[in-house]
Amino acid sequence: EYIEYYNSRRISLKLKGLSPIEYRTQTYVPRV
Repeated sequence: EYIEYYNSRRISLKLKGLSPIEYRTQTYVPRV
């Protein structure tokens, strides 16, 4: 439980404070 929290926390820091899901939705923008 703690490790899961720690991993998601570390990932979000790596992705400029975004959670993996937010990061994915932000980066998944169709190129026009």
